[in-house]
Amino acid sequence: MRIGTPKEVYAGENRVAMTPDSALQLQKLGHTCVIETGAGAAAGFSDDAYRQAGVSVVANAAELFEQSDVIAKVRAPEAEEVARLSSGKTLISFFYPAQNKELLDQASATGANVIAMDMVPRISRAQKMDALSSMANIAGYRAVIEAGNNFGRFFTGQVTAAGKIPPAKVLVIGAGVAGLAAVGTSVSLGAITYAFDVRPEVAEQIESMGAQFVFLDFAGQQQDGAATGGYAAPSSPEFREAQLKKFRELAPDIDIVITTALIPGRDAPKLWLDDMVAAMKPGSVIVDLAAERGGNCDLTVADQKIVTPNGVTVIGYTDFPSRMAAQSSTLYATNIRHMMTDLTPAKDGVIVHNMEDDVIRGATVAFDGAITYPPPPPKIQAIAAAKPKEKVKEPTPEEKKAKEQAAFKAQTRNQIGLLAGGGALILLAGLYAPASFMSHFIVFVLSCYVGFQVIWNVSHSLHTPLMAITNAISSIIILGALMQIGSSSILVILLAALSVFMAGINIFGGFMVTRRMLAMFQKS
Repeated sequence: MRIGTPKEVYAGENRVAMTPDSALQLQKLGHTCVIETGAGAAAGFSDDAYRQAGVSVVANAAELFEQSDVIAKVRAPEAEEVARLSSGKTLISFFYPAQNKELLDQASATGANVIAMDMVPRISRAQKMDALSSMANIAGYRAVIEAGNNFGRFFTGQVTAAGKIPPAKVLVIGAGVAGLAAVGTSVSLGAITYAFDVRPEVAEQIESMGAQFVFLDFAGQQQDGAATGGYAAPSSPEFREAQLKKFRELAPDIDIVITTALIPGRDAPKLWLDDMVAAMKPGSVIVDLAAERGGNCDLTVADQKIVTPNGVTVIGYTDFPSRMAAQSSTLYATNIRHMMTDLTPAKDGVIVHNMEDDVIRGATVAFDGAITYPPPPPKIQAIAAAKPKEKVKEPTPEEKKAKEQAAFKAQTRNQIGLLAGGGALILLAGLYAPASFMSHFIVFVLSCYVGFQVIWNVSHSLHTPLMAITNAISSIIILGALMQIGSSSILVILLAALSVFMAGINIFGGFMVTRRMLAMFQKS
């Protein structure tokens, strides 16, 4: 099949759906690649780079659509592009079928198959094709950079000779891919970062990144977004009111707000209202990543930056990924290439549009002249339902102490029993041993007893930083060995000398290790 990528006609769109690297991978699947001249220029990919990758460069979009079996785009097609489709062709692009019903009807009427990259189901197998996540990751990062460009202070706090500079306070609403990217970037820049999401289970992810999760005191629990294919679900009116109340409390202290809340097939929910903007400090910044779908902020104007009467900047740009065109194009082209890999299972250049496949079926919005949107739920859930965890009762300090004492007594009884048994065996053996045996045996028993008492009376606090000294104390048995060196028996002298040598290593080695450990905590 011939895969063609036209130049984007949407004003200000700098991305391209095919890069030289992705073209090389597509050719390995048995396809040939075509691109319109200048299509990759805004993203930094020249026509010569495509030619070197084996891509044919054509003069205009009309020629490209005529020659191509598969058309890969970034933005949803314009009406003139839809008119160039025909039966047997396949269009792959962002489409947003719920918002573009008329466009979907026109595309379906041509008989072409339409794959919407924004409809790829969020299941594990489809992560490599999840173009929404790829673009959201870039948008979240770029939103923080854009906020910093319009914010009149440092993100991180500083103490200088000229005075103390407090850190900025950033609130990220929505902990999806874009939200987490914004959280990570904000934290890395040194800001005090807060994040909110309707799913309290993401609190651990947010806190692991160094941010603080904003908990909501609300009795009704939200449904996990994974139940709807991994995307967010609408909130109840009661939950929404609790959200707004919490945001009103936070508004006066927050310097930067980044909103990312979107619900598939719906306009963006209004979460940051007029009165919240009015409560913010002059110089504060709001970056609305949902501006293309109406915005999460009441004052957002798509593709514009406005300054409110109280000095708050509201940014409603809809082209954050396009502002990083080279990176965005690379990721999006990779998503397209993975989709083509699934559509070409035999790697022979022949497309198999398998409507029984969860991913292909979920992303297909028009097939063989029929509208196939909305798709059925995927057979595999986005996230398996978690089993409720049993609450483990935390023991009280008295119960912990009693348990430790009982374990210590049981261990002591076992050790005494072993010593008694060993002593009884040695006494029986002493009946047939030389007369000097008893003197050696008494020294052995006393050494074991003294060593045992010394070790078990060492404070527990010594067992962590000064474990080596504890080991050295255990060498109290060296006293018994020294007493035996004066024996008349050559065998006893050799054993005693060996005992002194081994105990000496334990003593001196223990103190050397302790010295090194303590030196680590000393100021140079």
